Amino acid sequence: MEKAAEARTARSALLAGVKSGTTSVAEVFGRSGEELVKKTRVAQVLRAVPGYGPTRVAALMAVSGVAEKRRVGGLTEQQRERLLQALAG
Repeated sequence: MEKAAEARTARSALLAGVKSGTTSVAEVFGRSGEELVKKTRVAQVLRAVPGYGPTRVAALMAVSGVAEKRRVGGLTEQQRERLLQALAG
């Protein structure tokens, strides 16, 4: 139970960083070797980006060829690139 609570707290801090702009999505994807980041859902990370709600995130993921339940650790390099390009454009 403690370990799960610590993971939730750390994930909340990570997503808060994305929401506030102190951490970019590219930085999160770059940390995909870390266990916490690896297990975080891509949709959660994208929804933390200001201006991206559930509908916009679903459309972005569909266009990029990323499954709705995909976790950051399961992304291919091409999927990461497509998501980052779509966010930048």
